[in-house]
Amino acid sequence: MFQDRKSYSVFFGEFFGTFILTVFGCGSVAVSVLFTEHLGLFQIALLWGIGVALAIYTTRGLSGAHLNPAVSTALFILKRISLFRLFQDWVAQFTGAFFAGWILLLLFEPSIVAYEEKFLIIRGNPESFQTAKIFGEFYPNPSYNAVVSLPLAMTAEAFGTFLLVGGILLLIDSSRCKKLGNDWVPLCIGLLVSSIICLIAPLTQAGLNPARDFGPRLVASLAGWGEAAYPKEWGGFFWVYILAPLVGSTVAASVTLLFNHGDESSE
Repeated sequence: MFQDRKSYSVFFGEFFGTFILTVFGCGSVAVSVLFTEHLGLFQIALLWGIGVALAIYTTRGLSGAHLNPAVSTALFILKRISLFRLFQDWVAQFTGAFFAGWILLLLFEPSIVAYEEKFLIIRGNPESFQTAKIFGEFYPNPSYNAVVSLPLAMTAEAFGTFLLVGGILLLIDSSRCKKLGNDWVPLCIGLLVSSIICLIAPLTQAGLNPARDFGPRLVASLAGWGEAAYPKEWGGFFWVYILAPLVGSTVAASVTLLFNHGDESSE
């Protein structure tokens, strides 16, 4: 896993950064569900964006703060990271999100139990998605009346991730050519995340990050929710929250390659 000390620092950066954004993001959802705080979508989206920005500021000196398998995949396609780095990123990101899920369970388990008792929810039964959504996303979003099929959910997640990864790549390149100060990039990425959540979350809760979704979801499935931690359609969580974001990031990277190639050809 670790080739040298720098490799160790990269792993820790990706682990800790993904841990931070998942704790703050999923934590905001937990507070909203359990204590009826952060009732507005904008509030939750803003807290997610702040969590992402803080995670980037904290760990960019260690690993570059990719913090999302979709971002790492795009950078690999663009040949900005190696296959080894891609594998290392994925392991660190999923592990960081998984540990964040356990921390949130430790913090909120008594409150979750009280919520279940109050609303007569039996953990593991279909209705327990009301608390499982603290950890992993569901479609249609249980808090809204949107009509969302599996294909539409995949399209929403792929499009949202395309906007996210495409925006990140543009911000990175703008920073490199000094069109945008480097200190502003994490904040801009956080605001980008918040904006996309406001658009996509009413449909799918806006995963946009396979690690952030699957790590906490796995915690929920191991902590008593079982199959209730996953959407009803067989494999739905994989198609919507893992595959679709990777497709969106691949398209974003491909578009970036196309435009970069065009710029090189015109010079």
